[in-house]
Amino acid sequence: MSWPHQQLSRRRALAAATGLAAGAALPLAGASRAAAAPAPAPGPAGAAAGEFTNPVIWQDFADIDVIRVGDTYYASASTMHYSPGAPVLRSYDLVHWEIAGHSVPVLDFGAKYDLNGGRGYVRGIWASSLAYRPGNRTFYWLGQVDFARTYVYTATAAEGPWRRLTTIGTPYYDAGLLVDSDDTLYVAYGNTTISVAQLSPDGRTQVRTQQVFTTPASVGTLEGSRFYKIGGRYYIFLTRPANGQYVLKSSGGPFGPYTLRQVLLDLRGPVPGGGVPHQGGLVQTQGGAWYYLAFVDAYPGGRVPVLAPVTWTADGWPVVHLVNGAWGTSYPSPAVPAPPRQVTPMTGVDTFDGTSLKPRWEWNHNPDPAKWSVGNGLTLRTATVTDDLYGARNTLTHRIQGPTSTATVQLDHSAMRDGDRAGLALLRDSSAWIGLKREGGTTRVVMVGGLTMDGNWNTTGTGRELASAAVAGGRVWLRASADIRPGAARPGTFSYSTDGTTFTRLGPDFSLGNDWRFFMGYRFALFNHATQALGGSVRVTRFELSTP
Repeated sequence: MSWPHQQLSRRRALAAATGLAAGAALPLAGASRAAAAPAPAPGPAGAAAGEFTNPVIWQDFADIDVIRVGDTYYASASTMHYSPGAPVLRSYDLVHWEIAGHSVPVLDFGAKYDLNGGRGYVRGIWASSLAYRPGNRTFYWLGQVDFARTYVYTATAAEGPWRRLTTIGTPYYDAGLLVDSDDTLYVAYGNTTISVAQLSPDGRTQVRTQQVFTTPASVGTLEGSRFYKIGGRYYIFLTRPANGQYVLKSSGGPFGPYTLRQVLLDLRGPVPGGGVPHQGGLVQTQGGAWYYLAFVDAYPGGRVPVLAPVTWTADGWPVVHLVNGAWGTSYPSPAVPAPPRQVTPMTGVDTFDGTSLKPRWEWNHNPDPAKWSVGNGLTLRTATVTDDLYGARNTLTHRIQGPTSTATVQLDHSAMRDGDRAGLALLRDSSAWIGLKREGGTTRVVMVGGLTMDGNWNTTGTGRELASAAVAGGRVWLRASADIRPGAARPGTFSYSTDGTTFTRLGPDFSLGNDWRFFMGYRFALFNHATQALGGSVRVTRFELSTP
């Protein structure tokens, strides 16, 4: 994650990552070179049996931290203004992942995260850290919010419940949390100037902090710390946004001194049109093999995780295995024990049964809990009177599955009231939606475009109706399809049905923007807000995310 005042340098770095400009080579003597591995023979679906294909998750999960606890792998990711925050992903083989829960149950960091007198867009949960402490069999999540302070949450199970343990006055920017072999907690953090902090035995306070490294001007910006103790040495794994990865190594202890080496720079990635694999973290399998789980800038969909094997030089430096000089599109699958079960797919049908939302869902800012419920469908009662979707509470979002996918919802709109707007959006800083407008006792299905924000995330366009059709009855099916292949603006399309079988296109193609500055990728979003008065509601009885 880059500091706001570093946007120009990150823009240049991202241009280099996507092949628009050449990056500078690092003038370090003895800088490691990534080793080339033979290209695996592709199978009929792009990867042979016993291989995996990148990206391992084609959804928006950025700033990854990854750990193994026993035979299970866990990862955490940034979510910014979405709530709950910091999803915990779970895998048994590093390739197939599910969402187990969220480390931050609610963004209780100020009224702006409730869309109350302010907005938290592109703030909130940035690059953070996930760790497991064997001494008390507890998971720890640690991250700073709004450059003001650091929050620590804990849980005895990855799926939760997670509870706040403490607040620390020092904002540990882009932090990496290390549980040392003696159970001591250390944090590596910073942008360009890298520091290490030691926490108290109970993890609630800072005992000591010390600057351990200053990035050379020839390298530029380093951030995104991940902190490890491997073979008795201490490593701080750092990213150069958004086109490089570097590592600091110390044999003298967690406070250094540290030596820097380049891991990769301007490396061709495995996602056509996408950027350079970077950030993320290292993890060791049960059999001793090492892997690097990074992400690739792949807008308009966001930042998607990619996986590659890692080996170590005799003097203790990590080396990423390449395929024909690039991060491989496919590699042999990690040798791990057979999984105890299949993970829950991130696509498929949700009928909103049970008493809580499934962890694949996140709200745009905190919801008003009194205005929604699940069980026999998802009921969304109007929570905000506004003509601005970006200011409306209780908009529920779902990541888009790449490279292309379609969301279809069945919606009961019989309880809408005049002035209400409800539907299915392609949501980002430039948005469009298909849905229902209730006016003068009549309901129409409409396609609306022109919802826009400026660079400070203030609304510059609340949308304009581009197409409409009359609908009878109280039930309708809405559909949005999105192409999130990176490298160019891509189309989104909308359609509707009155019987769930025959769908009719409505409105023109919507161009999905691919600017990186919003950081998060496009999402499907379910919404219902009022423009006149509260009191109306809709019920979503079925949501399906499907791929071709």
